Amino acid sequence: MQRLKLQLSSGMTLEIGTSLQDKHGLVVSGVASSKWILVTAKAIEEKSGRETVIIDVGDVFAITEYFVITSGRTSRQVKAIVEEVEVAIKEGGGPSPIRIEGNDEYKWVLMDYGEFLVHVFDSNERDYYQLERLWSDRPLATFPPDEAINLR
Repeated sequence: MQRLKLQLSSGMTLEIGTSLQDKHGLVVSGVASSKWILVTAKAIEEKSGRETVIIDVGDVFAITEYFVITSGRTSRQVKAIVEEVEVAIKEGGGPSPIRIEGNDEYKWVLMDYGEFLVHVFDSNERDYYQLERLWSDRPLATFPPDEAINLR
């Protein structure tokens, strides 16, 4: 397996080939898109995305394996995060999103990459829809992993 190291601005290093795993048993390195999930997380962090989580929905949701969920404080920040994710994956030689929804108002943008979906919310929309609560029985990892947030 190819190893990819990502240095995050928080000082943490993630390496593909080892598992991104938390107490709930989430392992990201088992899917073909694991590299792009980590590139996505780094791009989100570059634009100061808040409370980023990765949820394993593959066993119960037929159309994708993972959700990457984050939020921005304003629609301008949501737009910046969405654009950074798309550019980072493209510059890394990754796939283009199959579809992007919600990029007219930038309150909740959904980026469909097949094996994973990226949800970028503004803070109010995220509080309203509470996707983490809806999927609370699924393995979840915060990003960066040491970020202390109570999502459930």
